Amino acid sequence: MKTIIIAEAGVNHNGDFETAKKMILAAKEAGADYVKFQTAVPELVISEFAPQAEYQKENTGIVESQLDMCRKIHLPLSDYRPLSDFCKETGIGFMSTPFDLTSIDLLAEIGQDYFKVPSGEITNLPYLRKIAEKGIPVILSTGMSTIEETEEAIQILTGKHPSTPEGFIPKLTRDDITVLHCNTQYPTPYVDINLRAMQTMADALGVRTGFSDHSLGIEAPIAAVALGACVIEKHFTLSREMAGPDHKASLEPTELKAMVTAIRHIEEALGDGVKRVTDSERPNIEIARKSIVAIRPIKKGEILTEENIYVKRPGNGVSPMLWDQAIGSEAIRDFAPDELIELQ
Repeated sequence: MKTIIIAEAGVNHNGDFETAKKMILAAKEAGADYVKFQTAVPELVISEFAPQAEYQKENTGIVESQLDMCRKIHLPLSDYRPLSDFCKETGIGFMSTPFDLTSIDLLAEIGQDYFKVPSGEITNLPYLRKIAEKGIPVILSTGMSTIEETEEAIQILTGKHPSTPEGFIPKLTRDDITVLHCNTQYPTPYVDINLRAMQTMADALGVRTGFSDHSLGIEAPIAAVALGACVIEKHFTLSREMAGPDHKASLEPTELKAMVTAIRHIEEALGDGVKRVTDSERPNIEIARKSIVAIRPIKKGEILTEENIYVKRPGNGVSPMLWDQAIGSEAIRDFAPDELIELQ
């Protein structure tokens, strides 16, 4: 199955619509399936007392409230329909993560193939109920979360949670949910990536799994595909030199393209699991395998022994698997040194 690759633009447009459009073009050029943004009304998401994360202070070089920071880097809600339209014109899928209830309604109205639930909302009951009401397939990030919290979120989304309101008709099943293993640190230290947790979640939760990567480089998402990820999400930026909280932990366009190319190669390399001789290697059988040959002149009628026959390339003669049959038999004709032996 083809891995869905999401190029996470996030807020790396820094609140500039034209930069967002350039990011759409870059994601398309890189070969991603979707380009994803983050939709929010900052005042509905962040209180004026919420501090910045340490990585946000380090990456921006500015100490301010989280609300003030986000006000500067978010696009207005009115920009998202034009961005969706531009994605259609460009030939790449549009996605955006909603961070508040108003944004959920807007994105459902615009239309997208998936709702991406960010890690920070996995314990937000009203938010998850709102997502569940829309009936759009969900990709759920699980940074900072336990398996138990992830299972509870899935139950809310599928209407199986004890708190589900009476009369609620579930529109989602587990088949509609993909869970992404994730670590919410920018960048994530390699020692904390823990890719095997993705497989643990697949077994424990009975859903498709993937990987949302915040580490530096492209190695981790490529490895995740080899381990069975069906969705990969990776932040990218037009330049890591740009100001903003997420640029330093993001790929630049050439790196994003390299990641996509590598993932597509890995998909091909994984194959179907059937061990067979491939068409590409079949011509090499005669070259690499060996046959029984004479190692000195042999006369017709002479008994073949370990002193006059041996095993050498090429492999287009009598197979060495017939060695026991050859030993003790009579030579059917004269053989020169290194000549392929023939048996009756």
